[in-house]
Amino acid sequence: MNWSSLLSTGVGALIGVSATLAAEWTRWKRNRHDNDQAIKRQTYAEYLAALSRTRNELRMAAWAPAMPREERARLAQEAFKAGGAYELRYQVALLAPEMVDQASIAAFRTLRDLRDVVEAGVVRTEEPYIELRVRWDDLFAELRRQMRADLQQ
Repeated sequence: MNWSSLLSTGVGALIGVSATLAAEWTRWKRNRHDNDQAIKRQTYAEYLAALSRTRNELRMAAWAPAMPREERARLAQEAFKAGGAYELRYQVALLAPEMVDQASIAAFRTLRDLRDVVEAGVVRTEEPYIELRVRWDDLFAELRRQMRADLQQ
């Protein structure tokens, strides 16, 4: 029996199996990364929408100066509850890198501060509201920038 042909066949089979396993491993890693990115993209989009929804409802409450203060406070509280940002904030914290998480926390806290001044009876033309609105706009833009950068990796 010729051992060299048997050895060549074995080595060829080993190379073939190894190449197939390496290709499958690479494909699995790529699919997993793509899936992780899709989940992150969906969560980020939902969170940004929830923050925007909440901000819009707060804006509507602050734009009604004739509205009684108690009604404005109720609308501000409802906006925060119905917006869904609380729940999604924790999902973002689980998925996001530190920079996105920090930007998320800063934007969320500023939105909460905006809610507090609207609850206190401040309307859109008053300085506390204007300052927080400008700060919110800046932090929300930074959050979007951080999310975009994370998704491009």
